[in-house]
Amino acid sequence: MIPVRTFAGRKVALFGLGGSGVATARALAAGGAEVLGWDDNPDSVEKARSEGIAVGDLRQADWSGFASFVLSPGVPLTHPKPHWSVDLAQAEGVEIVGDIELFVRERRATAPEAPLIAVTGTNGKSTTTALIAHMLEAAGRDTQMSGNIGRAILSLDPPAAGRHYVVECSSYQIDLAPSLDPTAGILLNLTPDHIDRHGTMQHYAEVKARLVAASDTAIVGIDDPFSSGIADRLERTGRRVVRISKRLAVTDGLYADGTSLLHAEDGHTRRIASLEGIGSLLGQHNAQNALAAVAACLAVGLDEAEIQAGLSSFPGLAHRMERVGRKGRVLFVNDSKATNADAAAPALSSFERIYWIAGGLPKEGGIASLRGYFPRIAKAYLIGEAAPIFAATLGVAVRYEISGTLQAAVEHAARDASADPAEECVVLLSPACASFDQFRNFEVRGDTFRTRVRQLEGVEPIGGTNG
Repeated sequence: MIPVRTFAGRKVALFGLGGSGVATARALAAGGAEVLGWDDNPDSVEKARSEGIAVGDLRQADWSGFASFVLSPGVPLTHPKPHWSVDLAQAEGVEIVGDIELFVRERRATAPEAPLIAVTGTNGKSTTTALIAHMLEAAGRDTQMSGNIGRAILSLDPPAAGRHYVVECSSYQIDLAPSLDPTAGILLNLTPDHIDRHGTMQHYAEVKARLVAASDTAIVGIDDPFSSGIADRLERTGRRVVRISKRLAVTDGLYADGTSLLHAEDGHTRRIASLEGIGSLLGQHNAQNALAAVAACLAVGLDEAEIQAGLSSFPGLAHRMERVGRKGRVLFVNDSKATNADAAAPALSSFERIYWIAGGLPKEGGIASLRGYFPRIAKAYLIGEAAPIFAATLGVAVRYEISGTLQAAVEHAARDASADPAEECVVLLSPACASFDQFRNFEVRGDTFRTRVRQLEGVEPIGGTNG
């Protein structure tokens, strides 16, 4: 835990008593603050109370006594309309911050030299965060990771010289962290997302840009117009900008050429690392993630040998193009995190001969946008509520069956792929759908796929529980 001593002796209101909210309340109390927490969910309130956290209805509180208000990032700050707690804080002029802001202030007060790498973007945040943390750990650095795949930031070990922090940041968290000042800040990409919470794409982009705007080194992907424009504006302000591209040859920065990661500087270009043979980093999207990770690790002092070793040993993340098993020429890949068509595209683009398991609770637009990848699909195995809709889209372009259940889809796809004479083929779970018609979440869906695959006769597991 990181005791938040910068708030010692002050009264702090807190809304949101989920996992990170409870961790925040404990960290504030450990640092000497007087905390009053609340949540719209009565069960969360009772659970927090049972764990010794002071709770009370903030609608009945005297807001004039609060020095700060800590808001859960999942609660609307501005759009579609501010949460009632936000209105109360603003009416009394109480600052509204999140747990990342508390960490930033504590780091600045106790160990400002502790390297901080912050990662944002519409896609790829979790993989990039995990990859950077893995590379640092593999190089023997004291490393702490926080984000959707790690621990709440205030449950990490306290800032100290030489301790590296790698933090995944959503737009909601950035909105609540006005002092965020990373050693290396990463903006991977920007596509329309969370517009309901930010009002417009322009505002969404402006929020994301704040992370790199205050970074010592701003690492920016330039493969979309919003991010490219941000890189240009930052450079004009004198900020150190490292541009990265998965498809363009940049004159100053890092870019990918096939599996080679190239570094361009002062008119010279050289290969700095290679993704050749690294199954956990297949695809152009992972090339962008790797470029960002390499740039960040260079910024905090890793050498090229350490960087290559970290890339080569990266095991990947569960449910994100996770290689779970092999049976002869057939590779089994769990991409359950792909809950819409755009998210399924990277996996479909990464393999040549695919036995595709798709379906679930359909999203708007279906899979029509994936038509360009249909020639790669040997056969599709459709599950869940989306099966009839997907079948209509596939039509005569792709052979398919309506398997119904994931278990049947795995068995049938494995049988058909094993009979395929191709040099290598892939049984790919990349559903392009939410999971809620048949599974509690995408993790359970992916775990089920992994288990079913490994129960097949002759399959050799790859990796551990998480691949």
